[in-house]
Amino acid sequence: MSFPKFSIIAPVYNEEQTLPVLYPRIKEVMEQTGEDWELVLINDGSADRSSEIMRELAAQDPRVRPVIFARNFGHQIAVTAGLDFSRGEAVVIIDADLQDPPEVILQMIEKWREGYEVVYAVRAEREGETWFKLFTASLFYRLIRKITDVNIPMDTGDFRLLDRKVVQVMNQMRERHRFLRGMSSWVGFNQIGVNYRRAARYAGETKYPLKKMLKLTWDAITGFSYFPLQLATYTGFFAAGLSIFAIPLVAYLRLTGSQFFFGQATTLIAVLFLGGVQLISLGILGEYIGRLYDQAKGRPLYITREAPDMREVNIENVP
Repeated sequence: MSFPKFSIIAPVYNEEQTLPVLYPRIKEVMEQTGEDWELVLINDGSADRSSEIMRELAAQDPRVRPVIFARNFGHQIAVTAGLDFSRGEAVVIIDADLQDPPEVILQMIEKWREGYEVVYAVRAEREGETWFKLFTASLFYRLIRKITDVNIPMDTGDFRLLDRKVVQVMNQMRERHRFLRGMSSWVGFNQIGVNYRRAARYAGETKYPLKKMLKLTWDAITGFSYFPLQLATYTGFFAAGLSIFAIPLVAYLRLTGSQFFFGQATTLIAVLFLGGVQLISLGILGEYIGRLYDQAKGRPLYITREAPDMREVNIENVP
């Protein structure tokens, strides 16, 4: 069985307005390559007509391959499913909201043909976003780069091209709390970035509000760094060191008759401080243990309501 040269993966969540525009733009771009291609659309539990539109597109063009989840599993899991069902020698991950221009794919393919195995898109400009979104996004990338154990490129999202060998490695990484841009950096291989201007959303509203960004940040930190555990240890040493200096100071003041430490307020503050440190440390440990528990249950990352026949998928893709 022959497989397409390129696979385009687009996770979909309530994108009924953008899908009729996304498909022709992808088609126009990919037909310029002169190679076979496919568009894998993953419906992540949409509540609108996204599923119906995906089926209509598939009926019009067999290169459109819908994957429809039984419920919402999240953006990172939807992209993972796209990687599982992709068949191309090169796989491009792109958002369905058209903030990532499909025309940039041609630049990625050019770099791939030069021998690069991961080509990530760098957001040189970002249109239609508030100052708060820009500030938190900038803080997010710099925080992740500072405290994680992998060199994640600055100002990049999931918009990238992956060589088939990279996809095969990532398909073997089945952790539940996923941070795909970190995973694609962790695997190594030859990587390069291409700059582009990120557009405003074509329609609808962002699927990554502050709450989801915080969750993604926490997944990135706990997936690629022990920093929270180290921070708890450092705080414990700080509290212990503070007490070492405080004990002789309090003893001296008491012996000299000072009234400074009389009463219960100081004791109460010290107890609350140490109790807070202990509870925060337990909470951090609990987060890591909870992730181990989720992983140990061995449940599937996602459940599909409709999907292409696995016999039509490159067997090397299947984890």
